[in-house]
Amino acid sequence: MENIVEKVKEKLFGYNKKSFEKDGYDFWNNHIKYVFSHSHNMAVKRNADVEICELSALFHDMAMVADFGPREEHEIYGAKMARDMLEEMQYPNDKIELIEKCVLHHRGCKNDNRGTKEEQILADADCVAHFDSIPSLFSLAYNKIGLPMEEGKEFVRNKLIRSYQKLSPEGQKEYKKRFDEIMKMLFVE
Repeated sequence: MENIVEKVKEKLFGYNKKSFEKDGYDFWNNHIKYVFSHSHNMAVKRNADVEICELSALFHDMAMVADFGPREEHEIYGAKMARDMLEEMQYPNDKIELIEKCVLHHRGCKNDNRGTKEEQILADADCVAHFDSIPSLFSLAYNKIGLPMEEGKEFVRNKLIRSYQKLSPEGQKEYKKRFDEIMKMLFVE
């Protein structure tokens, strides 16, 4: 059987290409690839199921990329996409259920009960990915929202602070040094 992660990645790349052609935003290069990488690394470090973490990372924002359902509920539609696609690929049901939970509970703005390491890893990786995509946050602030210079800078600063605060205690411990370095470098007072 072909590698399931690569098959899902291929589907995501197809959605990403169409989305980029439509609105010029590259979900993969500006966000998802970082979530994927951090999910993998955290899974190894925290002794979690690497394949579940990688697949969950690929599905976590797939509904937004595919423009499937309302953006505000992308976790619900992403979980549905995961179930449908993985069932079609004859992936084991118990693993599909765990991926659904990860996708449903990944949003840091929702104080979800995360009952597994894999769920917490995806939520942490989604937050930490903002530390990697700072240029896209500035682009959002200035180009998409149209904020003036100082307000845009404050927007990005606050986004990064909120992302750090949404990390699990373990995630905050792991990424404190990096967060402090970013804040010191970008937002010197």
